[in-house]
Formats: sequence, C-alpha cells, structure tokens
Amino acid sequence: MPQIERALLRTLPWLGAGLVAALPLLAIDIGDDPTTSFLVHLSAVVIFGLGLSLHLLPLADDRWFVATGRGRRARLSASGVSIVVLVTGAVGLVTLATSAALRYDPSTQFLQLLSALDIAWAGAAIVVGATRLRGRAAGVVGGIVLGAFCIWTIANYLHTVGFGPGGEWIVRGDDLMRLVIVWDMAAGMVAVAIFFFAIYRAGATEQARPQS
Repeated sequence: MPQIERALLRTLPWLGAGLVAALPLLAIDIGDDPTTSFLVHLSAVVIFGLGLSLHLLPLADDRWFVATGRGRRARLSASGVSIVVLVTGAVGLVTLATSAALRYDPSTQFLQLLSALDIAWAGAAIVVGATRLRGRAAGVVGGIVLGAFCIWTIANYLHTVGFGPGGEWIVRGDDLMRLVIVWDMAAGMVAVAIFFFAIYRAGATEQARPQS
C-alpha cells in the first residue's frame, strides 16, 4: 500500500474522533466572556494536532512517490509536506466543528480557525523536521514549545484587547501585528528552517555514503 494511503487511513480515525468530540460541547455554556473557553479549546486542538503529527510520524520517510524517480530529498520533502497537509486539514475540520458546537460568535470562530491552522502547520513541520534531525524526543519538545508559544501570543492579545460585549473578536490591527502576527511569523520561519534543514542534512548524508 502506498505511503500516502497509509497516512490517510491513519488520519481518518483521528478526524472522526475529533468530530464526535464536538457533540458533548453542545451542552457547555461559555458565558458572556469566551476568553477562558477559547484558550482551553485552542489548547485542546493544538494537542490534537501534535498527537496526530506524532501518530503519522513513522510514515514521514523517503518511501513516498518512489515511482517518480525523484531523489531522496524530493521524496522526504513530499512526505513531510503531505504529513503537514493532513494534520492541518484535520485540525481545521475539528476546529470548525467544535467551535460551532461551543457557539462562539462567528468572528470568534474565524479567529479560532486561523489560530488553530497557523499552529497546526508550523507544529507539524517542526515535529517532522526536529525528529529527522535529533529524534522523536526533539520532535515532541519542538512541537510543544511552538504550540505553547503561539497560544501565549493569542492569550496575550486577548488579555490586552479582550472580546466584545457579545463575545465577538475585536480586531485591532496594530495590537494584532505587535502581539501576535510578528511572533507567529517568527515561529513559522523557525519551523520551516528546521524542516528544510533536516531534508538538506538527509540529502548530504546520502551523498556522503558512497565515499565512506
């Protein structure tokens, strides 16, 4: 069975469980101020994405698209990007379902989706890259640190700006850029750098083997 099919089959049960988890959330009353609920919910979704990344990690190897005749670096890139896409897609769908179940204001649901997707792709990328460089423990630590840092930036923004009287997302461009976007961009750049440096190292190791 092709690796991409294995990855998809591994993703589907997690996605199904995440969607089913939205049902009991219908009974929760988040109150007038959704800040606490929002941050707990975001943390849960981030943990879901990290868990799925680790679940798919054994498949992030160079056995993808072997029939294309591409080199090892290209196949490692394809496998890593595919894992990131699967994790991000699953996180997005679960976030949509659970946010709707919690009955956030539509603007707050949108903020939650943006936050979750932003952390999901960067978290999956750093898990894959750090694992390839230093092993599974490094991938776990990298994913946790990135997720916690990004959640902190959102929490800092919410505690500074807050939600509107109806629980809606208050958009203040200057504060959003200063407290969230700049830091999330930096975290994303670190994740991308680690991801591609790991691929570069793997390719360099492969080229060095015949000379040893």
